[in-house]
Amino acid sequence: MTQAKLLAAGQDRRVVLSITWIFVLMNMIYADILNTMKPGYLAELEYVSTELSGELVLLFAILMEISIIMIPLSRFMGRKGNRMIHLVAVPLCILWVVVPSVLSAGTPLSYIFFATVEVLAMLFALYCAWTWPVEEVEPGL
Repeated sequence: MTQAKLLAAGQDRRVVLSITWIFVLMNMIYADILNTMKPGYLAELEYVSTELSGELVLLFAILMEISIIMIPLSRFMGRKGNRMIHLVAVPLCILWVVVPSVLSAGTPLSYIFFATVEVLAMLFALYCAWTWPVEEVEPGL
């Protein structure tokens, strides 16, 4: 699929990127909500909560914050900044989405579905940032 088909002419890439990250975050949240409905979730949560250190929980918070902070950063950074932050944020967030499902026994199909959608959306965001032509940059930004 060509770039012209993925992005309509005249669309502001900052808006497209920001909306894509909102879409990713909403999928992450809803996947976690649905995960609470799987059998044995409360027992698993109780076990995990006794085994996690404060430092590991902080690491999880930082990893989650990356997808949250990408919403305003995508909107307010210029072409060069967006290209750089997407090169870092997308791989980290993909790992954050994929690794827990690989490590967890009995990952629900719903989580795998949401993870697939999230990864595809993040790859789209990376594509949009990386293929952002210089000509689209507005003067002074």
